[in-house]
Amino acid sequence: MHTERFLITGAMGCIGAWATKLLLDEGIDVAIFDLSSDDRRLRAIIPGDELSTVQRITGDITDREQVRDAVAGRTHVIHLAALQVPFVRANPSVGAAVNVTGTVNVFEAVKDHGVEHLTYASSMAVYGHPRHYNTDVLPPDAERLPETLYGVFKVANEDTAGIYWQDYGVPSVGLRPYTVFGPLRDQGVTSQPTLAIEAAVRGEEYHIQYGGVVGFQFAPDVARLLMMAARAGPSGAEVYSLRGDVVSMQEFVNLVVEITGSSTITHAKDPLPFPHGADDGPLQERFGEVPHTPLREAITITAEFFEERH
Repeated sequence: MHTERFLITGAMGCIGAWATKLLLDEGIDVAIFDLSSDDRRLRAIIPGDELSTVQRITGDITDREQVRDAVAGRTHVIHLAALQVPFVRANPSVGAAVNVTGTVNVFEAVKDHGVEHLTYASSMAVYGHPRHYNTDVLPPDAERLPETLYGVFKVANEDTAGIYWQDYGVPSVGLRPYTVFGPLRDQGVTSQPTLAIEAAVRGEEYHIQYGGVVGFQFAPDVARLLMMAARAGPSGAEVYSLRGDVVSMQEFVNLVVEITGSSTITHAKDPLPFPHGADDGPLQERFGEVPHTPLREAITITAEFFEERH
Protein backbone atom coordinates (compact mmCIF):
# COMPACT_ATOMS: atom_id res chain seq x y z
CA MET A 1 0.00 0.00 0.00
CA HIS A 2 1.37 3.39 -0.96
CA THR A 3 2.13 5.79 1.88
CA GLU A 4 3.21 8.70 -0.32
CA ARG A 5 0.86 11.67 -0.55
CA PHE A 6 2.02 14.19 -3.14
CA LEU A 7 1.07 17.84 -3.54
CA ILE A 8 1.85 19.52 -6.86
CA THR A 9 1.62 23.30 -7.09
CA GLY A 10 1.09 24.74 -10.55
CA ALA A 11 -0.31 21.42 -11.72
CA MET A 12 -2.33 22.95 -14.55
CA GLY A 13 0.92 23.69 -16.39
CA CYS A 14 2.77 21.35 -18.72
CA ILE A 15 5.25 19.74 -16.31
CA GLY A 16 2.72 19.70 -13.48
CA ALA A 17 0.21 17.87 -15.65
CA TRP A 18 2.80 15.26 -16.60
CA ALA A 19 3.84 14.77 -12.97
CA THR A 20 0.19 14.33 -12.01
CA LYS A 21 -0.32 11.70 -14.72
CA LEU A 22 2.84 9.76 -13.90
CA LEU A 23 2.04 9.65 -10.19
CA LEU A 24 -1.52 8.51 -10.92
CA ASP A 25 -0.08 5.77 -13.14
CA GLU A 26 1.71 4.50 -10.03
CA GLY A 27 -1.45 4.65 -7.94
CA ILE A 28 -0.14 7.50 -5.78
CA ASP A 29 -2.41 9.85 -3.82
CA VAL A 30 -2.13 13.22 -5.59
CA ALA A 31 -3.46 16.66 -4.66
CA ILE A 32 -3.00 19.63 -6.96
CA PHE A 33 -2.89 23.31 -6.02
CA ASP A 34 -3.42 25.97 -8.66
CA LEU A 35 -5.11 29.34 -9.04
CA SER A 36 -6.40 28.30 -12.46
CA SER A 37 -9.29 25.91 -12.98
CA ASP A 38 -8.35 25.33 -16.64
CA ASP A 39 -7.59 21.60 -16.62
CA ARG A 40 -7.33 21.10 -20.40
CA ARG A 41 -3.73 19.85 -20.16
CA LEU A 42 -4.67 17.32 -17.51
CA ARG A 43 -7.66 16.13 -19.53
CA ALA A 44 -5.47 15.74 -22.63
CA ILE A 45 -3.38 12.97 -21.03
CA ILE A 46 -5.39 11.61 -18.08
CA PRO A 47 -8.63 9.59 -18.44
CA GLY A 48 -11.62 11.13 -16.70
CA ASP A 49 -12.07 8.35 -14.16
CA GLU A 50 -8.45 8.70 -13.02
CA LEU A 51 -8.57 12.48 -12.97
CA SER A 52 -11.62 12.36 -10.71
CA THR A 53 -9.47 10.79 -7.96
CA VAL A 54 -7.24 13.86 -7.74
CA GLN A 55 -7.92 16.29 -4.92
CA ARG A 56 -8.15 19.73 -6.50
CA ILE A 57 -7.34 22.78 -4.42
CA THR A 58 -8.01 26.13 -6.03
CA GLY A 59 -5.71 28.54 -4.28
CA ASP A 60 -3.30 31.44 -4.56
CA ILE A 61 0.39 30.60 -4.08
CA THR A 62 0.91 34.13 -2.70
CA ASP A 63 -1.49 33.41 0.19
CA ARG A 64 0.57 31.84 2.98
CA GLU A 65 -2.36 30.29 4.83
CA GLN A 66 -3.83 28.71 1.71
CA VAL A 67 -0.46 27.15 0.89
CA ARG A 68 0.00 25.98 4.47
CA ASP A 69 -3.41 24.31 4.48
CA ALA A 70 -2.70 22.61 1.14
CA VAL A 71 0.58 21.11 2.39
CA ALA A 72 -1.02 19.68 5.54
CA GLY A 73 -1.02 15.89 5.47
CA ARG A 74 1.29 15.66 2.43
CA THR A 75 4.54 13.70 2.47
CA HIS A 76 6.02 15.06 -0.78
CA VAL A 77 5.74 18.46 -2.49
CA ILE A 78 6.59 19.32 -6.11
CA HIS A 79 6.54 23.10 -6.40
CA LEU A 80 5.97 24.35 -9.96
CA ALA A 81 3.65 27.34 -9.53
CA ALA A 82 5.31 30.28 -11.31
CA LEU A 83 4.90 32.93 -13.97
CA GLN A 84 7.14 32.61 -17.03
CA VAL A 85 9.39 35.20 -18.65
CA PRO A 86 6.80 37.10 -20.76
CA PHE A 87 4.34 37.36 -17.85
CA VAL A 88 7.05 38.52 -15.42
CA ARG A 89 8.24 41.14 -17.91
CA ALA A 90 4.68 42.40 -18.38
CA ASN A 91 4.01 42.71 -14.64
CA PRO A 92 7.17 42.48 -12.50
CA SER A 93 5.39 43.08 -9.20
CA VAL A 94 2.99 40.21 -9.73
CA GLY A 95 5.87 38.11 -11.06
CA ALA A 96 7.84 38.70 -7.86
CA ALA A 97 4.82 37.92 -5.70
CA VAL A 98 4.16 34.61 -7.44
CA ASN A 99 7.70 33.44 -8.15
CA VAL A 100 9.46 34.64 -4.99
CA THR A 101 6.85 35.14 -2.26
CA GLY A 102 5.00 32.05 -3.45
CA THR A 103 8.16 29.96 -3.09
CA VAL A 104 8.80 31.37 0.39
CA ASN A 105 5.25 30.35 1.30
CA VAL A 106 5.95 26.80 0.15
CA PHE A 107 9.13 26.61 2.24
CA GLU A 108 7.27 28.00 5.25
CA ALA A 109 4.53 25.39 4.80
CA VAL A 110 6.89 22.42 4.51
CA LYS A 111 8.82 23.75 7.54
CA ASP A 112 5.66 24.06 9.61
CA HIS A 113 4.44 20.57 8.65
CA GLY A 114 7.82 18.83 8.79
CA VAL A 115 7.79 17.75 5.12
CA GLU A 116 11.23 16.41 4.16
CA HIS A 117 10.59 15.78 0.47
CA LEU A 118 10.40 19.06 -1.44
CA THR A 119 11.53 19.65 -4.99
CA TYR A 120 11.04 22.80 -7.03
CA ALA A 121 11.69 24.08 -10.53
CA SER A 122 14.48 26.58 -10.92
CA SER A 123 15.73 27.46 -14.42
CA MET A 124 18.76 27.85 -16.66
CA ALA A 125 17.73 31.52 -16.65
CA VAL A 126 19.82 31.87 -13.47
CA TYR A 127 22.80 31.97 -15.84
CA GLY A 128 23.76 34.75 -18.20
CA HIS A 129 24.56 35.21 -21.87
CA PRO A 130 27.07 32.73 -23.37
CA ARG A 131 29.55 35.60 -23.85
CA HIS A 132 30.09 35.65 -20.09
CA TYR A 133 31.50 32.12 -20.05
CA ASN A 134 34.51 30.50 -21.67
CA THR A 135 32.72 27.22 -22.38
CA ASP A 136 29.53 26.23 -24.20
CA VAL A 137 28.43 23.66 -21.60
CA LEU A 138 28.59 25.19 -18.14
CA PRO A 139 30.33 23.43 -15.24
CA PRO A 140 28.41 22.90 -11.99
CA ASP A 141 30.17 25.84 -10.31
CA ALA A 142 29.44 28.37 -13.09
CA GLU A 143 28.57 31.83 -11.81
CA ARG A 144 24.90 32.77 -11.89
CA LEU A 145 24.46 35.96 -13.92
CA PRO A 146 20.73 36.32 -14.70
CA GLU A 147 19.74 38.79 -17.40
CA THR A 148 15.97 38.73 -16.86
CA LEU A 149 13.79 39.41 -13.82
CA TYR A 150 12.56 35.84 -14.15
CA GLY A 151 16.15 34.64 -13.78
CA VAL A 152 16.71 36.99 -10.82
CA PHE A 153 13.65 35.53 -9.10
CA LYS A 154 14.90 31.98 -9.70
CA VAL A 155 18.26 32.91 -8.13
CA ALA A 156 16.33 34.23 -5.15
CA ASN A 157 14.49 30.93 -4.87
CA GLU A 158 17.71 28.91 -4.89
CA ASP A 159 19.18 31.16 -2.20
CA THR A 160 15.93 30.97 -0.23
CA ALA A 161 16.29 27.19 -0.23
CA GLY A 162 19.82 27.55 1.12
CA ILE A 163 18.68 29.72 4.02
CA TYR A 164 15.82 27.39 4.94
CA TRP A 165 18.31 24.51 5.14
CA GLN A 166 20.84 26.61 7.08
CA ASP A 167 18.40 28.08 9.59
CA TYR A 168 15.66 25.46 9.86
CA GLY A 169 17.04 22.22 8.43
CA VAL A 170 14.46 22.16 5.61
CA PRO A 171 15.85 19.96 2.80
CA SER A 172 15.04 20.56 -0.86
CA VAL A 173 16.10 19.80 -4.42
CA GLY A 174 15.96 22.47 -7.13
CA LEU A 175 16.18 21.50 -10.80
CA ARG A 176 17.16 23.83 -13.65
CA PRO A 177 15.50 22.87 -16.95
CA TYR A 178 16.26 24.78 -20.16
CA THR A 179 14.08 24.27 -23.25
CA VAL A 180 11.33 21.92 -22.14
CA PHE A 181 9.35 20.56 -25.09
CA GLY A 182 6.76 17.92 -25.86
CA PRO A 183 3.01 17.42 -25.53
CA LEU A 184 1.25 20.15 -23.51
CA ARG A 185 4.13 22.66 -23.80
CA ASP A 186 2.31 25.68 -25.16
CA GLN A 187 3.36 28.76 -23.14
CA GLY A 188 6.54 30.77 -22.74
CA VAL A 189 9.46 31.65 -25.00
CA THR A 190 10.86 28.12 -25.00
CA SER A 191 7.53 26.62 -26.08
CA GLN A 192 8.28 27.60 -29.68
CA PRO A 193 10.01 24.33 -30.69
CA THR A 194 6.91 22.41 -29.54
CA LEU A 195 4.60 24.80 -31.37
CA ALA A 196 6.75 24.24 -34.45
CA ILE A 197 6.15 20.49 -34.25
CA GLU A 198 2.42 21.08 -33.98
CA ALA A 199 2.49 23.42 -36.99
CA ALA A 200 4.49 20.87 -39.00
CA VAL A 201 1.90 18.17 -38.26
CA ARG A 202 -0.82 20.52 -39.48
CA GLY A 203 1.17 21.50 -42.58
CA GLU A 204 1.36 25.11 -41.45
CA GLU A 205 4.28 27.52 -41.51
CA TYR A 206 6.06 28.36 -38.27
CA HIS A 207 9.10 30.50 -37.52
CA ILE A 208 11.05 29.85 -34.30
CA GLN A 209 12.27 33.26 -33.22
CA TYR A 210 15.72 32.19 -32.07
CA GLY A 211 18.50 29.85 -33.11
CA GLY A 212 21.93 28.87 -31.88
CA VAL A 213 22.61 25.81 -29.76
CA VAL A 214 19.96 24.81 -27.23
CA GLY A 215 19.59 22.26 -24.44
CA PHE A 216 16.34 20.34 -24.99
CA GLN A 217 14.53 18.39 -22.26
CA PHE A 218 11.44 16.27 -22.93
CA ALA A 219 8.58 17.31 -20.63
CA PRO A 220 7.69 13.82 -19.29
CA ASP A 221 11.39 13.25 -18.51
CA VAL A 222 11.49 16.46 -16.46
CA ALA A 223 8.38 15.34 -14.57
CA ARG A 224 9.95 11.95 -13.84
CA LEU A 225 13.10 13.62 -12.59
CA LEU A 226 11.11 15.90 -10.29
CA MET A 227 9.46 12.81 -8.86
CA MET A 228 12.86 11.16 -8.33
CA ALA A 229 14.17 14.29 -6.64
CA ALA A 230 11.13 14.54 -4.37
CA ARG A 231 11.65 10.94 -3.29
CA ALA A 232 15.35 11.34 -2.59
CA GLY A 233 16.61 11.18 0.95
CA PRO A 234 17.04 14.63 2.54
CA SER A 235 20.53 16.01 1.92
CA GLY A 236 20.60 19.79 2.23
CA ALA A 237 19.61 22.50 -0.24
CA GLU A 238 20.56 20.83 -3.50
CA VAL A 239 20.40 22.43 -6.94
CA TYR A 240 21.14 20.67 -10.23
CA SER A 241 21.16 21.69 -13.87
CA LEU A 242 19.56 19.50 -16.56
CA ARG A 243 21.48 18.78 -19.73
CA GLY A 244 19.16 16.80 -22.02
CA ASP A 245 20.11 16.99 -25.72
CA VAL A 246 22.35 19.94 -26.55
CA VAL A 247 21.99 20.51 -30.30
CA SER A 248 21.68 23.37 -32.75
CA MET A 249 18.23 24.65 -33.60
CA GLN A 250 18.93 23.65 -37.20
CA GLU A 251 19.48 20.04 -36.12
CA PHE A 252 16.19 20.15 -34.22
CA VAL A 253 14.32 21.57 -37.20
CA ASN A 254 15.91 18.98 -39.50
CA LEU A 255 14.56 16.20 -37.29
CA VAL A 256 11.09 17.76 -37.24
CA VAL A 257 11.11 17.96 -41.04
CA GLU A 258 12.32 14.37 -41.37
CA ILE A 259 9.77 12.98 -38.91
CA THR A 260 6.73 14.96 -40.06
CA GLY A 261 7.52 15.28 -43.76
CA SER A 262 6.82 19.01 -43.50
CA SER A 263 9.25 21.66 -44.75
CA THR A 264 7.34 24.66 -43.40
CA ILE A 265 9.47 25.26 -40.28
CA THR A 266 12.16 27.94 -40.10
CA HIS A 267 14.17 29.57 -37.34
CA ALA A 268 16.08 32.76 -36.63
CA LYS A 269 19.86 32.86 -36.19
CA ASP A 270 20.26 34.79 -32.94
CA PRO A 271 20.45 32.53 -29.87
CA LEU A 272 18.61 32.99 -26.61
CA PRO A 273 20.64 34.89 -23.96
CA PHE A 274 21.42 31.67 -22.08
CA PRO A 275 24.29 29.17 -22.21
CA HIS A 276 24.06 26.29 -24.67
CA GLY A 277 23.73 23.73 -21.92
CA ALA A 278 25.01 22.60 -18.54
CA ASP A 279 26.98 19.70 -17.12
CA ASP A 280 24.60 17.28 -15.41
CA GLY A 281 27.36 15.13 -13.91
CA PRO A 282 26.42 16.00 -10.31
CA LEU A 283 22.77 15.22 -11.09
CA GLN A 284 23.70 11.75 -12.33
CA GLU A 285 26.00 11.16 -9.37
CA ARG A 286 23.13 11.99 -7.04
CA PHE A 287 20.29 10.11 -8.72
CA GLY A 288 22.00 7.59 -10.99
CA GLU A 289 20.69 7.21 -14.51
CA VAL A 290 18.34 10.12 -15.10
CA PRO A 291 15.25 9.84 -17.33
CA HIS A 292 16.14 10.65 -20.93
CA THR A 293 14.11 10.05 -24.06
CA PRO A 294 16.37 10.41 -27.13
CA LEU A 295 15.60 13.56 -29.11
CA ARG A 296 14.36 11.79 -32.24
CA GLU A 297 12.04 9.58 -30.21
CA ALA A 298 10.76 12.54 -28.18
CA ILE A 299 9.96 14.54 -31.31
CA THR A 300 8.22 11.50 -32.80
CA ILE A 301 6.08 11.04 -29.67
CA THR A 302 5.19 14.73 -29.73
CA ALA A 303 4.26 14.64 -33.42
CA GLU A 304 2.07 11.57 -32.85
CA PHE A 305 0.34 13.36 -29.96
CA PHE A 306 -0.57 16.26 -32.26
CA GLU A 307 -1.60 13.93 -35.07
CA GLU A 308 -4.07 12.22 -32.76
CA ARG A 309 -5.49 15.54 -31.62
CA HIS A 310 -5.83 17.04 -35.10
